[in-house]
Amino acid sequence: MNLTENSKKVLERRYLAKDENGRVVETVEELFERVAKSISEIDKKYDSNANIEELKNKFYDMMTNLDFLPNSPTLMNAGRPLGQLSACFVLPVGDSMEEIFDAVKYAAIIHKSGGGTGFSFSRLRPKGATVKSTGGVASGPVSFMKVFNSATEAVKQGGTRRGANMGILRIDHPDILEFIQCKQDNNEITNFNISVGITEDFMKAVESGEDYELVDPHTKKVVNKLNAREVFELIVEMAWKNGEPGIVFLDRINEKNPTPAIGEIESTNPCGEQPLLPYESCNLGSINLKNMLKEENGKYEVDYEKLRDTVHNAVHFLDNVIDANKYPLPQIDEMTKGTRKIGLGVMGFADMLLMLNIPYNSEEAVEFADKLMKFIDEESKKASMELAKKRGVFKYFDKSIYKDKNIKLRNATTTTIAPTGTISIIAGTSSGIEPLFAIAMTRNVMDNTQLVEVNPIFKEVALKRGFYSDELMKKIAEQGTLKGIDSIPDDVKKVFVTAHDIDPVWHIRMQAAFQKHVDNAVSKTVNFRHDATVDDVREVYELAYRLGLKGVTIYRDGSRDSQVLNLGIKKDKKEDVKEDIKGNAEGNQIVPRPRPPVTKGITEKVRIGCGNLYITVNYDDKGICEVFTNLGRAGGCPSQSEATSRLISIALRSGLDAKSIVEQLKGIRCHSTLRQMANNKEIKVLSCPDAIAKVIEKVMKLKVEENENFAPIDVPINGSSDKYDDEEELYAAFTDDSHEDHFCPECGSEIEHEGGCVVCKNCGYSKCG
Repeated sequence: MNLTENSKKVLERRYLAKDENGRVVETVEELFERVAKSISEIDKKYDSNANIEELKNKFYDMMTNLDFLPNSPTLMNAGRPLGQLSACFVLPVGDSMEEIFDAVKYAAIIHKSGGGTGFSFSRLRPKGATVKSTGGVASGPVSFMKVFNSATEAVKQGGTRRGANMGILRIDHPDILEFIQCKQDNNEITNFNISVGITEDFMKAVESGEDYELVDPHTKKVVNKLNAREVFELIVEMAWKNGEPGIVFLDRINEKNPTPAIGEIESTNPCGEQPLLPYESCNLGSINLKNMLKEENGKYEVDYEKLRDTVHNAVHFLDNVIDANKYPLPQIDEMTKGTRKIGLGVMGFADMLLMLNIPYNSEEAVEFADKLMKFIDEESKKASMELAKKRGVFKYFDKSIYKDKNIKLRNATTTTIAPTGTISIIAGTSSGIEPLFAIAMTRNVMDNTQLVEVNPIFKEVALKRGFYSDELMKKIAEQGTLKGIDSIPDDVKKVFVTAHDIDPVWHIRMQAAFQKHVDNAVSKTVNFRHDATVDDVREVYELAYRLGLKGVTIYRDGSRDSQVLNLGIKKDKKEDVKEDIKGNAEGNQIVPRPRPPVTKGITEKVRIGCGNLYITVNYDDKGICEVFTNLGRAGGCPSQSEATSRLISIALRSGLDAKSIVEQLKGIRCHSTLRQMANNKEIKVLSCPDAIAKVIEKVMKLKVEENENFAPIDVPINGSSDKYDDEEELYAAFTDDSHEDHFCPECGSEIEHEGGCVVCKNCGYSKCG
């Protein structure tokens, strides 16, 4: 297999089977053998004479050649006891306490199995409405979202795959203003992405500047009116602030609903690309477009024959996944098999454009995307019809909704453009239909050194054109773009553009080109530079509506980096920080300096009463700037230690002396630690705060006077080995979520925002919501 070292690392850490001690017990080849065998054996259900070995080899080759990969749960669980192969689900939330907490319970079961969930809270009566059965008043959708969020957090604590949710509220719900603003604090409802469900009537009212009606979903009565343009402006302002909420066009989604007789689509999966009926699941996979090229006379062109074969094999694979799946709930089993929705998508589109020498931000690229996805969609329908001839149409098939009355489909939907965060790392290609995030990046390795990794297509061009050098690649990695580098030819700079080089309008136009030929929806993040204005965001939201998108997600660079605190001008010089402190004494606000883009530090494993506590203290040339902690498997009180570390970090970056922090923390006692010490356990600290203080103190002692820097050394605090018990524990030491705006909480590398998720291309970490 042609895997990069990073692909192997991600597979080993997140996908390969492990024994009860966390040791890897299968090879990469065995993983794909396991998946291919499990999925191919479904053919026996439909044809007792099927050549399973031949099909298994076909599926195996397709995956090991990295031409196609299914979504992560299929790679992780196919052929294993859990057997849950779907990435995401939609659950109904009814307007009764029993229905609400049934949904909470079902979500917990799904999260435990590794899936994500989408909800519409639009059926819930508004805050303050009367509850006749109890004589009380309703607390409203946002209040119950917080209940779902807490349940997700609880399940997440004990699992290895983070739960993710989508929360949607219709624009005409009486609590819509509270919903739009419910995530303006980045520390609220952290396990949700949120989107406003937009109707056609609302958008018409926005265009005309008129009021629109808010309707109580319980009584069906109009309870208020709001100015549509003002509400739309609030959505835009909140999205500009931190990327939330997104918008989904519900009427447009239901216009394309392939099974209107069995229900209305109310919600999507967590990343927005899969509109689903209640209790449906999505079974996704993506074709690696980078591998769908052939070279002719020194130039690349699309190999449409190979692409056609790959589409047909992939549709066969995904239809089999539906039957091979062990669903977490019987209702999901029934609905999923009743509609048999699959979502075949793509990854590597940006790499394909580079190899074809087409700039992403060009008319040529948009026209090419239209043609390419039209071909994939049409071939996926042909493949579905071929399966229908052998296996029958899906249960809820209704030929009256199709223009061609002779059409017979096996699957209600066949195409989706999903985010492909970790599977694109495995495939060694760009993610989904996103442009490149960077031409070169700095990758952290285990010994605190950094390596510059260059996009292989760019490297090949640079070597061929004679302008490659290590110094140049380092410079590109530092600034993240080719702009302003005179040694690179203009024609190369024109093609090798990154997400922030591209005007947001091109992001929307590209998404629209794909959406024209996609049954479901397109997961795509419209990236804005930090200095983008509210007007820029409004333009994109309006264009998304005009161009026929089903939804849109935006992210303005840096907008979630201590957003609540960084309200003033950012200051870097020490004297400016001192001025901030002086200003505070005169009644002004302290503005913590932003987290530096590069830090150094140490991570210490400390034995406390609850088990192992991993403490990381980082610094830059201005001093100690952050602390974060993580408890090992034993449990303890992670929320308390996390809160402590966050407050310390803010205080340090606000100019508070580290010595005074140490003085406040040292000597604090914890009953569980003291009890263990009384039992002659080898523990040299009194509590979590005491341990944190000692690690900070240790870093302070490492200061080298002549250059005001620090030199990390290996001095264990409590006599224990500085080695971790296993690699999983090492990465567990970096799971604090407080710096997810730019840097991976697991490995410290720069992260990418795509399709409502953050993804680290260094270690494969991802988080949606």
